[in-house]
Amino acid sequence: MSIVENLNNLQKQLNPKGVTLVAVSKTKPVEEIMQAYDAGQRDFGENLVQEMVEKEQQMPKDIRWHLIGHLQRNKVKYIAPFVSMIQSVDSYRLLAEINKRAQQNDRVIDCLLQIKIADEDTKFGMDFADAVEMLMEDKFQELENIRICGLMGIATLTDNPKVIKEEFYELKTFFESIKKSFFRDKDHFKIISMGMSSDYEIAIEKGSNMVRVGSTIFGKRVTKHFKTE
Repeated sequence: MSIVENLNNLQKQLNPKGVTLVAVSKTKPVEEIMQAYDAGQRDFGENLVQEMVEKEQQMPKDIRWHLIGHLQRNKVKYIAPFVSMIQSVDSYRLLAEINKRAQQNDRVIDCLLQIKIADEDTKFGMDFADAVEMLMEDKFQELENIRICGLMGIATLTDNPKVIKEEFYELKTFFESIKKSFFRDKDHFKIISMGMSSDYEIAIEKGSNMVRVGSTIFGKRVTKHFKTE
């Protein structure tokens, strides 16, 4: 099927459930991403800063760009002027840098805390205790140019659905606890971003309201090397 058909089929599945679709466009050329854009898609996710910057310069300005890959502090400045959401915040130091760069651009940048739920060394994220400790610190309260809108997590890459369900359940449970403890009166703390092409259906079953889907829309990825800063 075409990109447009894949996208339409996904939206028919997700829209009635109130789930936001972030189309993961990493490694995909602008021409293909524009097919999704012309079909009405506005939220796109990229892993690499340089790739996102290059595409942002070429594409319509009403796109909501989501940085979903591991983010180095020295690269925040390149996306701070335009990024819609940074989903991969995994430390206070990164959050402080995002706040600094957002302030320089007279913006408030929406962020998700990435929580490590997979038992894999290759996955990034804060553990539950570190996230709670950060939220309790006074210095966190001083960050006025970021807005924590929820949590993001990536499940273990496995064919065992039981493992995936348990990890997503843990993140949803933690989300509810964090919301009650720290964001009770914050309407913006409402996003739980979990689920990709291989497991988004399980994620939705376990409470996800934002999924990051790439190959189901665009097909298998072809690796492309982008120059670094």
